[in-house]
Amino acid sequence: MHLNLDSMIRKCNEHGYFRGESCPDCGESGRYVLDDEREERLGRFISGALRHFPDDVGLTMDEQGWVNMDLLCDIMDRRYKWATRERLISLIESDLKTRYEIKGSKIRARYGHSVNVELDYLETELPYLYYGVSQEEVDMLLDTGIAPMRQRYVHLSTSYGKAIESASVHTENPVVLEVDVDEAQNNGLHFMLVNDDIVLTDGVPPEYLSVVEIEE
Repeated sequence: MHLNLDSMIRKCNEHGYFRGESCPDCGESGRYVLDDEREERLGRFISGALRHFPDDVGLTMDEQGWVNMDLLCDIMDRRYKWATRERLISLIESDLKTRYEIKGSKIRARYGHSVNVELDYLETELPYLYYGVSQEEVDMLLDTGIAPMRQRYVHLSTSYGKAIESASVHTENPVVLEVDVDEAQNNGLHFMLVNDDIVLTDGVPPEYLSVVEIEE
């Protein structure tokens, strides 16, 4: 089996879990915790369980998206004997995209849900947010607004660059829409900041959207 050292999860005694060959804070190689193949398998399972089909794997999810950590670990152990609690924690704490969070005896996904949840993050204080789309979608969204597609919430980006990065997964020449958050919040819309890059909202009406024009 080939091990990708760049994505392997290790633990530094001083700085905790990290991904790669050496701790980014001190350069120590640390202790092996999880290889890239198992990290990918565990990541897919956790994503499904916490975002898409908790009932199917035997989890009860509350309104804010939390499930019991002990029960999740028991379910993991039955599926993958190598999937220990430490390996789950290492996957979460080393994740630069901060997809998940642990609070006491509970765990949840921060974003990406297709199940119906009511997340409870604080309002963003950013005056503008961004949404990357294909050129073919621009006119339609400016006319109808942005609504969730296969997900519970619309996922907005906190910067122009992040919007380009997100949209580039789906289109070669993305266009970025700017969301007037201040005006939308003044009219009762809510925008939840879940991490440094992503803000969630129920939807964005067209009157708060404009195309970001880039000077050549």
